[in-house]
Amino acid sequence: MPGERLRAEVFALFAEHVSSGKVAFFERAGMDFALGRREGAFLWDVEGERRLIDCHCNGGVFNLGHRHPDCIAALRTALDELDIGNHHLISPQRAALAESLAELTPGDLAYTVFGVGGGEAVDLAIKVARAFTGRSGIVSARGGYHGHTGLALAAGDEKFRAPFGPAAPGFKQVEFGDADAMAAALGPHVAAVLLETIPATLGIVVPPDGYLEQVRWLCDAAGALLIIDEVQTGLGRTGRLWGVDHYGVTPDLMVLGKGLSGGVFPLTATVFRRELDSVFHDDPFLHISTFGGAELGCPVAARVLELSSEPAFLAHVRSMGARFSAGFGELRDAHPGVLAGSRGVGLMLGLELTDPAFGPLLSKTAFDSGLLAIYAYHDPSVVQFLPPLTIEPALADEILDRLDTALTALEAIVGGRRGG
Repeated sequence: MPGERLRAEVFALFAEHVSSGKVAFFERAGMDFALGRREGAFLWDVEGERRLIDCHCNGGVFNLGHRHPDCIAALRTALDELDIGNHHLISPQRAALAESLAELTPGDLAYTVFGVGGGEAVDLAIKVARAFTGRSGIVSARGGYHGHTGLALAAGDEKFRAPFGPAAPGFKQVEFGDADAMAAALGPHVAAVLLETIPATLGIVVPPDGYLEQVRWLCDAAGALLIIDEVQTGLGRTGRLWGVDHYGVTPDLMVLGKGLSGGVFPLTATVFRRELDSVFHDDPFLHISTFGGAELGCPVAARVLELSSEPAFLAHVRSMGARFSAGFGELRDAHPGVLAGSRGVGLMLGLELTDPAFGPLLSKTAFDSGLLAIYAYHDPSVVQFLPPLTIEPALADEILDRLDTALTALEAIVGGRRGG
């Protein structure tokens, strides 16, 4: 069939010039999907014959779904007047977007430095913390994820660092949720604590009651800054505009990304307290990002902020989160041998499986059932569940039906292996 030839051609070209490893992985998994058209909650393959419902959204990039009409319209309008801009010059678009972020973020997070990727934004947060405090130590959570760039990589897990040489000095990891371990790690050498509000790669781990408040207190007592990574939890994913809003915690620096792009133009932000801007007073060109805060992307991000902060929008996220949580409970009762339960906040959810081997298997059976859902890298017993925040009840129910089919298929695989 022509479609099969097209898919084969795409896979061969990708293997030859982009990543032979990815192609080999997906071929072994039997997931021969090359992305074509996309719209709302749906993805089609290049020949248009296979459709998936996106329940991962690239970790929150597509909070508003794929090709949201408002984001597309903002970008098209910007193309009539703007281009990338020049990071050396004063920019009305960046100033307006930074003002909106200052109004919407908690506390006195008054200044923003824009970037292109989440790792770059985390790198900048660490640089600001070190420069402001005159200290070098950074404490992060074991199993957390902050990106693949220099300082962000150093704050992440060894698996991502080890192939590229020795670890950078000054970084320490502790268990997420363990306030005693955090207290022991802090000291006069620590510039900042870096945490995701809800670590996704660790398996959508909701912080224990009082944990983030304790970390905030410990940072204050030790003279360290608190950096909160809201790249995935921000912009309504949890049913509040920012994940930290659930916990009454105001960070000194907050990192935003993914969804801020509207899924159509890459843009990230490092937002920080007013006094931390003093780091750049002597040399305002101390940190630059050629494409960070590109003027074409600023109107898109501004519209994302407007949509994501609407009370009705956030109420919808909470309602859909409750709908899925109830549905997951019913699925747990129907499939107790493989599904142990679920966890999360809003539409940042995780399916808890009874065995770590089941996460990759459910990712595959979900794919076969028309769903894109990916297991958590640092806890494969959890499958991440991050559908678009714009999802409607009818599609939510269809997803639950398809998930029921996927779990039944998983049970058949497990039963066959045990029987063998």
